[in-house]
Amino acid sequence: MNRKFVILIFSALTSIATGCSYKKVAPATAPMAEPMVLTAFAGSPQRYIAERHKLEVITSESELQKSWESAVAFCPTIQCEVVSSSITTRAGDSVPSGVISFRVTLDDLKKLLGFVEKLGKIARHTTDREDKTTAVVDTEARIKNLTGFRDNLRAMLTRPSATVKDLVEIQKQLTDTQSELDSETAQRKILANETEKIAVEIAFRVERPSGNAGGLAQVWDALRESGSTLGESTASLITAIVAIIPWLILIVPAVWLLAKAWRMVKLRRNRPAAPASTSSD
Repeated sequence: MNRKFVILIFSALTSIATGCSYKKVAPATAPMAEPMVLTAFAGSPQRYIAERHKLEVITSESELQKSWESAVAFCPTIQCEVVSSSITTRAGDSVPSGVISFRVTLDDLKKLLGFVEKLGKIARHTTDREDKTTAVVDTEARIKNLTGFRDNLRAMLTRPSATVKDLVEIQKQLTDTQSELDSETAQRKILANETEKIAVEIAFRVERPSGNAGGLAQVWDALRESGSTLGESTASLITAIVAIIPWLILIVPAVWLLAKAWRMVKLRRNRPAAPASTSSD
């Protein structure tokens, strides 16, 4: 069978099948290019929302490590997963801190937030929501179309009338279609993870001392900053001196020669003139 003829028949069958499926769900006035998306919105009132919570927990320096570990250990007891976590200890002037990112189901969100409230003082809690409905619907529509297209290509491979050249062309198209389908399926999983689970990020901070202790701490911080400023200024001065030294080798002798020449000029100017000699007849 001629390749162009096979592809033409296949295109016609695909168009007919696709058109029939559209007619079942699309409004009569809807354009044929995008009826599936419109129908999905009309027939599915569900909204896909990506929700994120960010909390800042203030705790004492001695309790920070324990609070961070408790939050990490609590996650597996509910429908929750730890996406990432990190903690830093005091090193020099750096202040210890910790950060944890969770993915938790809506049913267990209150449990997680309630537990976090017991770990310290909640200084900040922000909530962000993003509507992902369009992305989800479009992705699902592409998956449905690609799946049908792939199945049709597989059916064509089993036809005894297909030539070797036709089979090679169909197999290439099948490979490309499967690759696109895998990509869209992976994207749908990402969207499902974003919309079916809630992202929670918890940042642990060290509590600042209050009262007189806070005043002394500020004085100590000021002294440390002054020492740092003095060190930076000294380093800058040393750098400037080192940069000037090569020029001093040329400038100092030149200045000395100029000074010596200037003294000689002054001496000549200040030297008294010799008296003029008179001649007698």
